[in-house]
Amino acid sequence: MMFLHYLKYFLFHAVGLVSCAAILAGGRWTALGLAAVLVYYVLGDALLGDDRSTPRFGLPGLLTAQLWLALPLVALIVFAMVWSVSAGDFLDFGRWLQQRTGHDVLAARAATSAWQHGAGMLLTILMIGICGTIPAHELTHRTWDPVSMAVGRWLLAFSFDTNFSIEHVYGHHRYVSTTEDPATAPRGRNVYAHILMSTLKGNASAWKIEKRRLRREGRALFSPHNAVLRGMLMSAALVAAAGWIGGATGALVFCACALGAKALLEIVNYMEHYGMVRNPALPVQPRHSWNTNRRVSSWSMFNLTRHSHHHAQGEVPYQDLKPMPEAPQMINGYLTTIIVALIPPLWHALMTPKVLAWDREQASEEEKRLAAQANAASGIRALMARR
Repeated sequence: MMFLHYLKYFLFHAVGLVSCAAILAGGRWTALGLAAVLVYYVLGDALLGDDRSTPRFGLPGLLTAQLWLALPLVALIVFAMVWSVSAGDFLDFGRWLQQRTGHDVLAARAATSAWQHGAGMLLTILMIGICGTIPAHELTHRTWDPVSMAVGRWLLAFSFDTNFSIEHVYGHHRYVSTTEDPATAPRGRNVYAHILMSTLKGNASAWKIEKRRLRREGRALFSPHNAVLRGMLMSAALVAAAGWIGGATGALVFCACALGAKALLEIVNYMEHYGMVRNPALPVQPRHSWNTNRRVSSWSMFNLTRHSHHHAQGEVPYQDLKPMPEAPQMINGYLTTIIVALIPPLWHALMTPKVLAWDREQASEEEKRLAAQANAASGIRALMARR
């Protein structure tokens, strides 16, 4: 039934609420919450296969509202994490929650060990990435809608990455799968180097793009019109709020989670475009991005998985993206592929054959020449010959 297609996207919010509850419950529940999220995505994608359905939705406003709801959800999750490491009880929140639930959250917080807080931070990093960056990615493509842009940029502020709304839309989508794109990892690069290099180059690119825009509009670079500077102030406001709620410890924990979520975004960039080549003068095609149609990732990540269609037609809303089964396919669903990317020897063992198969089967003649140059530079052919 059609209402189930609307309902499936609320799985996203359910994951966020379960994570928030696990952090607030404290102790072993926090670690169990992290384990539950990992099992949900990894085993769910492995066991439930692909979703290639393309329903036609008649209520796009509801689908947009689901994206907007991500902002209070992320704020709640981050509040829970900051409160869980604070020494006080901000606005008597713990006492209020205990009265409503019967669970002694203050005692549970006091009994939570350092490694359990670490699990909470990892869970928060995942949730800022999943519940924050993913809907922000969709919303900041809607440059014609000021509400969606505002919600999207505030979501990105939780990962210190409002520049994503500039570089991704006006830089990455133009130069994807070329040497001009900071987010496209060349063949042979490991994910840890990519996190650093893409972050530095991406922020520099966003500054240049914003500088050109302001010059074109006749506005001063250092002014309230500069979206890069406004974004810095947004993130600074969140750090200040975390300090107000949880003191210095709360502010430091939030900063660590925000930076971790930014790193998570760059890991996703790494696996979405690793090793791709393209002439920047030619249109982007579905074959220029790695794709996956795994059911759980698709339903719980607003079709971010259908990345090949998104890059071929960036203006298409998430609910209308096509599965593109003929596009190059990732190793598995998103979280599974992230885990593999974090183990460089395993990543290269699995991805090098995929990249070489792309060269043979999907690259144009010009791209075959670009690929041969990339293979020579990275030593991929030599590596395969030794196996």
